[in-house]
Amino acid sequence: MTWSKLKQNLESFLCPALYGRVEYRATSYSYLPDKAGICYIAVDKKNVLNMSDITTLIKWYQTELEIKNDSDIQIPINSEEIEAVRKETKGKVPEDRLQVIARGRKLSEYAKELLSAQSSLSKSNFIIVANKFLSTSIEESLESNDILLNILALVDRRVGKKRILKMSEKMKLKHPIVQYFYELRLSTLDNK
Repeated sequence: MTWSKLKQNLESFLCPALYGRVEYRATSYSYLPDKAGICYIAVDKKNVLNMSDITTLIKWYQTELEIKNDSDIQIPINSEEIEAVRKETKGKVPEDRLQVIARGRKLSEYAKELLSAQSSLSKSNFIIVANKFLSTSIEESLESNDILLNILALVDRRVGKKRILKMSEKMKLKHPIVQYFYELRLSTLDNK
């Protein structure tokens, strides 16, 4: 599929409040036919997500330690996770430490997933992922670990207000760029 046709298809799925605000852009190299162009997503004419540039407005993590030390990341811990740590330590650890240990473990898992998602995003081809988005269900795109699929689904008109509002807890565990687009979509709900 040509870029112009793909862009037209993606834009046809944008929710009405974001039409004209969210743009899919691409550069191409007419003198270097074997070199792929750069694709990016702009919001209000500002480049927000560039597939190969980590100097955009959104925080990108370089190490697992950066993620663990980020005070903006809120990791919810449930009673089953605390209970699992209690069983592992055979009840020898004080109650307040159990929560710290459980949170630390969950944060480590989260950091690994986040770094993995970031690295796959920088290597991925926007056009391939966009075609995948157009051929899979909206549910699959929302549940995916692929950052770009999440973003395309969040700005999609097929995702309604109720579903957006129900996602707030899940969004806390997503990459900051996905959270940015979630907040953008939430802001359109207030305007209605």
